[in-house]
Amino acid sequence: MNTKLILSLVLPISLMFGGPVSAQENSTAKVDESVDWDVFAETNPKQCWAVSIPKETVNTRNGRVVAVRRGDIALMVVYDPNAKVNGQIVFTGGYPFAPDSTVDLTIDGNKFALYTKDEWAWANQGEDAKIIAAMKKGAKAKLTARSSRGTRTEDTFSLLGFTAAVEDADKRCK
Repeated sequence: MNTKLILSLVLPISLMFGGPVSAQENSTAKVDESVDWDVFAETNPKQCWAVSIPKETVNTRNGRVVAVRRGDIALMVVYDPNAKVNGQIVFTGGYPFAPDSTVDLTIDGNKFALYTKDEWAWANQGEDAKIIAAMKKGAKAKLTARSSRGTRTEDTFSLLGFTAAVEDADKRCK
């Protein structure tokens, strides 16, 4: 997996939870990998992530496939004991989502909605554990969203190695 891409996501995640910038700017936090998922851990402050990038991305506008420029795209499960975050689903689509929109997450037929702010999406409170359980049983996760410019995006993530990566990240942040 692209470690540089994943490390570039560490700083924004840290800022979401109020972590100090200096600890994240020079992160070399990759501690393990499991098939299509990587595990990152920081010690000061203590934060851990299971992270993956999409295997397939399709962008459409008015029903036609289009080429678009997007930033980093990643699906993560975040653990931050200081912020009392214990397995939070986080998705970044690499673009600002349409205002007041949701991201549809489908895991082998199970559907969930993620709420959005700027380039980030999170599960509704109380849904994280259900999504993680579905991801542990599933083979792939598809996230469908709409950009502020009206582009429809579909990002498909492999769930191979997900269970091992999430359990590792959780254990490291206990």
